[in-house]
Amino acid sequence: MTRFILLAVVTIAAQQAAAAAPVTATGPTALAFAAVIAQHSPMVRAFDRRIIARLFTGRTNFGFTPNTKISVTADSVVCRTSNVNITTRSCDLTFGVRKRTLTGREANEVSATGLAAGASSEGAAGSIVENISKLDCTIDPNEIMKTAGGGAQCTFETGQ
Repeated sequence: MTRFILLAVVTIAAQQAAAAAPVTATGPTALAFAAVIAQHSPMVRAFDRRIIARLFTGRTNFGFTPNTKISVTADSVVCRTSNVNITTRSCDLTFGVRKRTLTGREANEVSATGLAAGASSEGAAGSIVENISKLDCTIDPNEIMKTAGGGAQCTFETGQ
């Protein structure tokens, strides 16, 4: 009986550790994820939001301060899509004490980009939920302008 209990505890702990495993996205996926989050973040300066948006649209013919990077962070991103009422979708973004709720197209954009970046989704009672925490993206505009595939990286945890 003791072996069974120990096995059960180890199995549950392993599942929880796997669910909270850090995910890293790089390159175009990281740039896309940073771009969709940055436009809603009160923590990203307006100038930096414009730079990220410009890079995301493929415009790389401008100067940017050397050795300067842009950080895009979010404490959590929780997106819900109904698989019963297919018109319902929302995302709650948390930046410190500030919260932003997105619906419709904007929520779908964040949700789909998060899935492309490696977020996992779980189904529960008529809804599909993505739960991302500790999002930290680093954008290096000068590296991106070299068009060699680098300059964007995001790390986050899923299933929290």
